[in-house]
Amino acid sequence: MEYHKPVLYDEVIGNIVTDKDIVYVDCTLGGGGHTQGILENSSKNSKVIAIDQDIEAIEFAKKRLENYDNFTVFHDNFKNIDTVVYLAGFEKVDRILMDIGVSSNHLDNAKRGFSYRFCAELDMRMDKSLKLSAYDVVNTFSEKEIADIIYKYGEEPKSRKIARNIVEYRKDKKIETTTELADIVIKSIGKSMKRHPAKRTFQAIRIFVNKELEVLTQTLDKAVNLLNDNGKFLVITFHSLEDRIVKEKFREYENPCTCPKDIPICVCGKKSLGKVITKKPIVAKEIELKENKRAHSAKLRIFERREK
Repeated sequence: MEYHKPVLYDEVIGNIVTDKDIVYVDCTLGGGGHTQGILENSSKNSKVIAIDQDIEAIEFAKKRLENYDNFTVFHDNFKNIDTVVYLAGFEKVDRILMDIGVSSNHLDNAKRGFSYRFCAELDMRMDKSLKLSAYDVVNTFSEKEIADIIYKYGEEPKSRKIARNIVEYRKDKKIETTTELADIVIKSIGKSMKRHPAKRTFQAIRIFVNKELEVLTQTLDKAVNLLNDNGKFLVITFHSLEDRIVKEKFREYENPCTCPKDIPICVCGKKSLGKVITKKPIVAKEIELKENKRAHSAKLRIFERREK
């Protein structure tokens, strides 16, 4: 198993680390790159709580970080961040990081069935205990359901044609592998694209199977309420739908007032939770873009909790 340097590493460490003794949460441990950076650059009495739903990632990161005793890891989905923080022995924390891209290990590990680049069983579940897999979606859902998923979560303009061809293909045999699905997409929309033609379809099915957007929305609300005063919340997204959710949520935390614009004073009573630090998202510098293709779509947004 191999993990690469996390995207926007320098920007994350520069914005998350402080010399005070504080509690950090890394909601997406992955290979442990961000967590290691936080541990290396923080005070010795700071604590890092890490979460990941992939047991392989946890085993890898534990070995990588075995020399640090101020690090605790939980095998869970980050939507349970409130429970994890409680079990770690804290009511509130000072820094929360969410890097919500699919780890390169998931994409590069052929067995996981996430990628159109390798022939593997269709799966795409980040947590193997989930009942529904990509195989179930393409082989049992109706043409309309498949088209709606690909359009909504992949923003794929040719979703209906792809869905029609999926349903046509499975009349003769089940769609069992990633390459079978990728070939159906290529036949549906052709090859003349900069990106791989199947990228949007695979992304859409993965987001749907793992309920990624619903989980993201729930987790943002929980996380912002776990922050101490002056605590910071950093979120990295790789997808326009996710980035839109984070941007709108952060705006809502800063200004939750729902009163009509023509009312001179607020009567809804909703108070601001703090301030959006990044009016525009932080993106990768030129040098990182050259070294890492995944950095092209990465956006970092930061919110600071302010109680007064």
